[in-house]
Order: sequence, then C-alpha cells, then structure tokens
Amino acid sequence: MRRGGHSCLTAEDGVDALMLLKGNPVDLMILDIMMPHLDGFSVCKMAREMSGLPIILLTARDGEEDKLKGYQLGADDYMTKPFSPKVLLAKANALLRRSSALTYKEYELLHLFMANPGQLFTREQLLNRIWGYEFQGTTRTVDTHIKTLRQKLGSAGSYIVTLIRSGYKFEVTA
Repeated sequence: MRRGGHSCLTAEDGVDALMLLKGNPVDLMILDIMMPHLDGFSVCKMAREMSGLPIILLTARDGEEDKLKGYQLGADDYMTKPFSPKVLLAKANALLRRSSALTYKEYELLHLFMANPGQLFTREQLLNRIWGYEFQGTTRTVDTHIKTLRQKLGSAGSYIVTLIRSGYKFEVTA
C-alpha cells in the first residue's frame, strides 16, 4: 500500500485497530479476521457503526459462510490469502475512488433533509425512514452517517444542525 502511494497505520490487534480508527482520519480499512483480542468480524461491525469508510477483509478463511458473514457485517470486499498485492492495491484504489461520492444512504439523508427544511427528525425517525424498521443497528449509525455526510458536503455541511438530545434538521439561513 505504501509503494502504491498510500500512508498507512497498522494495529497489532482488533482493539488497537478501533483505537486508531477513533483517533485518526482513516479513508480505508484492511482487516484480517484472525486477530488477537477482537477478531476482524467484530472490528468490521464496530467500524461500520462508527464510519462509512470502505473495509476490505483479508484472510486465509475462504469459506462461503465467512465471506457472507463479512459482507453482512459491512465489508465492501473480501480477499483470501495468498493474494496479489497488486490486486489488493487496485481494489483499494477503486473503493477509495467510489467513497469520495455520496453513498446511497448519505444521498437519502440529504434528500430527506432538503425536502423538509427546518423539520426536526429524531435519530429513531431517521433510522426508520432511511434504514427501515427491520434494521438491527443502533442510532449511532445515524450519527456516523451524518458526520460523514457533513464532511463530504464541506462548508455546506453546517446546514445540517444537531439539536442536542433531540435529533437533526436542515437549516439554511439567509
């Protein structure tokens, strides 16, 4: 990855990986499933609740059940060992190119806000309207997507206003 022009952070185990993610701006995460203290599946699930960043699982486990579990937990891609470093770099670059645009959920959030300027939406309302009633995640998912959406919108991200203990609204002041 470094030879491909990327700066890299490395973690010894799953706990360190989450700490790095919380404390640093990260654009892409490559996870091994077999890590000490906290496995890659758990890290993938928690990382997905914190961020919409692309995640590639890289592992020796090549069973269909493992792959399906990885995708269910939010992985964007799954590569088995042995792997080609050139292919890993190409996949990472492709994911990074796509992640700079709005994701479908981010677009849905923005569209809902813009169609209802000034209207307050609770986290639960946003979860139900955007993710659906069957969604198993927590309201942290909403917070994470709002944070990422604000970052992608740049200065216009300030139009999404947080009302503490209430929710979010889209507010454009003249």
